[in-house]
Amino acid sequence: MSQYAGDVTTTAAWDMIKEGALLVDVRTVGEWEQVGVPDTAELGVETHFIEWVHAGGIPNPQFLADLEATGVEPGTPIVFLCRSGQRSIGASMAATAAGYGPAYNILDGFEGPANGWVAAGLPSRQY
Repeated sequence: MSQYAGDVTTTAAWDMIKEGALLVDVRTVGEWEQVGVPDTAELGVETHFIEWVHAGGIPNPQFLADLEATGVEPGTPIVFLCRSGQRSIGASMAATAAGYGPAYNILDGFEGPANGWVAAGLPSRQY
């Protein structure tokens, strides 16, 4: 797979979303339902939810088709979010290889203990 554009902190990702980057949460449906999701409503933008892998670690064969279905335009930055910043690396690499992005991985993910989305105080809600 191709190298992605890089890693960003949650607060840097928030700033990028304010400037027009697409936010894609690549966790599983179960994680969205049980833990919550990022809330970008105050920015007037939609968070996109596309599983990188399904429950049980089964790769999502529709990942790139689902990404395309968001309507993301070529050259639009994309920030990918998972639980801890690992699965989102794979998603960033796959998006880059398919010609999307620049694609970024959000370090520490949604639940990272020190600088994750929730720990950084960024808005979240129930799915």
